[in-house]
Amino acid sequence: MLAVARHRAELGLIVLGLLITASAYALTSLGRNASLPVNIVPFLGIVFALLIAAHLGVRRLAPGADGVLLPLAALLNGIGYVFIARLDEVSEDPGQLAAAQATWTALGIIAFIVTLAVVRRARDLARFRYTLLLVGVLLLLAPLVPGIGRTINGARIWVGVGPVTFQPGEFAKIALAVFFAGYLMEKRELLGMITWPKFRPVLPEPRFLGPIVVAWAVSLVVMTAEKDLGSSLLFFALFVLLLWVGTERWAYLVVGSGLFAVGAYFAYSSFAHVQTRVSTWLNPWDDPGGGGFQVIQSWFALAWGGTGGTGLGLGNPDRIPVVETDFIFAAIGEELGLFGASAVIFAFVLMIGAGLKVATQADDPFDKLLATGLTVLLGVQAFIIMAGVTRLLPLTGVTLPFVSYGGSSLLGNYVLLALLVRVSDDTARKAGEVPERGTMASRRARRRLERDAAGETVFIGAEG
Repeated sequence: MLAVARHRAELGLIVLGLLITASAYALTSLGRNASLPVNIVPFLGIVFALLIAAHLGVRRLAPGADGVLLPLAALLNGIGYVFIARLDEVSEDPGQLAAAQATWTALGIIAFIVTLAVVRRARDLARFRYTLLLVGVLLLLAPLVPGIGRTINGARIWVGVGPVTFQPGEFAKIALAVFFAGYLMEKRELLGMITWPKFRPVLPEPRFLGPIVVAWAVSLVVMTAEKDLGSSLLFFALFVLLLWVGTERWAYLVVGSGLFAVGAYFAYSSFAHVQTRVSTWLNPWDDPGGGGFQVIQSWFALAWGGTGGTGLGLGNPDRIPVVETDFIFAAIGEELGLFGASAVIFAFVLMIGAGLKVATQADDPFDKLLATGLTVLLGVQAFIIMAGVTRLLPLTGVTLPFVSYGGSSLLGNYVLLALLVRVSDDTARKAGEVPERGTMASRRARRRLERDAAGETVFIGAEG
C-alpha cells in the first residue's frame, strides 16, 4: 500500500509540474506576442509523454523509490526549457536552442530509464569502484588531450569528437562519486583511527591520507590547467564531505578546507586567469565592458525583476552573454522576480532534502555514502552557480542542474537522479515496503520442492 501511495503522489506531482510548465510556456508567448503559442498542444503532448514514460519506468523498475525526486527534477527541467525557448526566440539563430534542449531532455529521460534497468542494485556498483576511478580521472583530464580538447569561453572543459562536443566532467563526477563511496566503505575504519600527531591526535597516520592528497592534486590540475574553478571545487568538496560522513571526524573538514585554501592561493599567485576571475568577483566595475560585463548585467537583470518580476517574456535577459547556460538563474530572477527565484531555490532545497533522506534511511554503508555523494553533487553544483550569479562566490563555468542549456549536463544529471532513485528503492525493499525481486519465483520454487518432497515421502511409504 505504501508503494501505491508513493506512485499516486508521484503522478500527482508530475501532473502539477506539467501544469506549471505549460502555464509558464503559454504566459511567455502571451507576454511577447499577445497570443498563445501555435505548438502548445504538441508541446504538452510531448512533455506529458516523456514524464509519463519516466513515471512508468520508476513504477516498473523502482517501485519503492521516493516519490518526490522525479517530479522536482521534471519541474526544474520544465522551467529551464521554458526560459531556453524564450531566449531562443531572440537569439541570432532562432529555433536551435529549444530544439536541441528538447532532444537532450528526451535522451536524458531515456538515459534515466536505461540506468534503472541496467543497475538493478546500487550495491553492485561497489565492485567496479577502481574501474570507475580510472574512467572518472580519464574523463576529467580528457579536455587536456591535444586534438580533442576544446576551449570555450575561456575554460578548457570540453571534448570534441567530430561534430559532437560534450563536457566529460558531467559524467566523471558520477564515476568519482561511486568510487569515493566504495573506497570509504572499504577504508572507513582505517581512516577513522585517530593516532596522529602523538601529543594531540586529530587525524590518522599521514600515510593513510594519500587519497585526500590525490583528490587535492587532481582538483588543482582541473583549476589550473582547465581553468575550471567550479568543477575543481565540486570534486574536492565531494570527497571531503564524503570523508567526513564516512568517518564522522570533523578534522577532515578542517584539513580539507585548509588544503583547498592553500591550493587556491597557489593558483591565484601563479596563474593570470585565476587572478582575473578573483578581481572580477571583488570589483567587476574595474572592467565593465570586459570581464565584469556578465556579472554587471546579471545585477541589472535581478534589480529589474524586483520582487514579482517583469513578467514572462517581458524582460531583457538576452542582454547577458551566454545567459542560457551560466546565467539562466539571472533570467529567472528578472522575469519571475524574487518570488520565482526563491521558488527555484526551494525546489533544489527539497530535492537535496529528499536525497539526504534517502541517505539517512539507507542501512548499507555503500548506499548511504553513494546517496550522500550524489546529493552533494546536486547541492554544491547548484549553490556554486547561483552564488556566482549573485556574486557570493567567484563566477564559475558549472551549469545549474536540470535548468541550464546543455546536453552533457542533462544526461549526466538524469543518470545521477536514476542512481539516487535506485538507492531509495533498494532501501525500501530491504525495509519490506515492497516485495524483493524474485519473491514470486522463490515462492514457486519452494512450492515445487514441497510438492516433490511430499511425493517422495508417499512413494517411500508405499514401498515400505
